[in-house]
Amino acid sequence: MSRGLNKVMIIGHLGRDPEMRFTPSGRPVTTFSVATSRNWNTSSGEKRSETEWFNIVSWGSLAEICNQYLAKGQQVYIEGRLQTRKWEDDDGNRRNTVEIVAREMVILGERKKKYSESLKEKEADAKPATDQENDQDSGFDEDEDEFPF
Repeated sequence: MSRGLNKVMIIGHLGRDPEMRFTPSGRPVTTFSVATSRNWNTSSGEKRSETEWFNIVSWGSLAEICNQYLAKGQQVYIEGRLQTRKWEDDDGNRRNTVEIVAREMVILGERKKKYSESLKEKEADAKPATDQENDQDSGFDEDEDEFPF
């Protein structure tokens, strides 16, 4: 018995901020684009570069996380599957779009600015300046990134 495999893994930078919508049943869906680049030298020593763009679709809780934590320019790892979606444009022409349906996302670069600022505010509010017990070393590295996923 043979099985197929439809798995895609990319690392790239977001080309635009994520856009979240909801299906009629209320399920969240977030879309964004990711650019990957490769560089090489030709046999004559000329430097070349090529950029490939991917449309990403995420569903459910991953859609909410992508919308909340991602921003244009961030570097991300996306794992998922390829899907061809067929649709009709305003002129009645049939169109095909190839997308990556994300199953997993990892932020590789810096966090979204809005999130970083709110996290700093929460940390400042959580640690009273006069509380001596909270100043003891807890073994937690404050410079370490915390993500809910």
